[in-house]
Amino acid sequence: MQTPPRLTPDAALFLDFDGTLVALAETPEAIEVPPALVALLTDLHELLGGALAIVTGRPIDVIDRFLAPLRLPAAGEHGVQRRNAAGDMQERPTPDLHRVLDAANRVAGEHPGLLVERKHAAIALHYRQAPDLEAVCRTAMAGAVEGQPQLELLHGKFVFEVKPSGVNKGVAIEAFMREAPFAGRRPVFAGDDTTDETGFAIVQPRGGIAVKVGAGPTQAAYRLDSTRSVFEWLVSARDLLRQPAAAGAAAAGGDTSGGTHDAADGPGAGGEGDGE
Repeated sequence: MQTPPRLTPDAALFLDFDGTLVALAETPEAIEVPPALVALLTDLHELLGGALAIVTGRPIDVIDRFLAPLRLPAAGEHGVQRRNAAGDMQERPTPDLHRVLDAANRVAGEHPGLLVERKHAAIALHYRQAPDLEAVCRTAMAGAVEGQPQLELLHGKFVFEVKPSGVNKGVAIEAFMREAPFAGRRPVFAGDDTTDETGFAIVQPRGGIAVKVGAGPTQAAYRLDSTRSVFEWLVSARDLLRQPAAAGAAAAGGDTSGGTHDAADGPGAGGEGDGE
């Protein structure tokens, strides 16, 4: 599988967060976000005329906290939440999750090493620290959504998550692509988990670039092996976009005078974990 080409000025860039931009940790709160990554995303957001969005399983307010002071367009909780380039927030109604939360808390209380994450409109049961409990977690979460068609069970890397049905990362990317400044651009999406495949399925038929991060089967045409590789690819893109010809070709290019950030300052190689 090929490494992805460099970004062009007409790109609409969509990036997963955990396992793509930042290396995974033992728990979701334990990740580290290098200042160089925030600076790089700031540069790219300006150079692409604002056409950069985070598309993640995390809540948007959590992404804002990790990337502060940067606030990007974002889709959170697999598209349940979406903030457009104007800063307007859209959020799907939250279904009743009490049955799911009770089931997740019950199994986590019975088995050390499991972690329940309560989001705005989703419940995640992480088993990264107890991988032998995958079947136990699957049974508990599948039972909790049985007979509830308004809910959908996702299986990611060492995590089972229940969210509202009818929305995913691909749906979120489609929504962005109908709006300025993303409309009319070539979509590019990088992600590491099975939940990112819906995004790949949207960008590739549009002539876009789908980038799988890490190992595993995928429909993406391109692959990078780690978060470090993603950072280096984005640094190369930033440096190319800063060239005068590229800057002049940007549809709505911003100030391109941001400071230089070395790839050596970026995130370390990502491991296998509960990417979102």
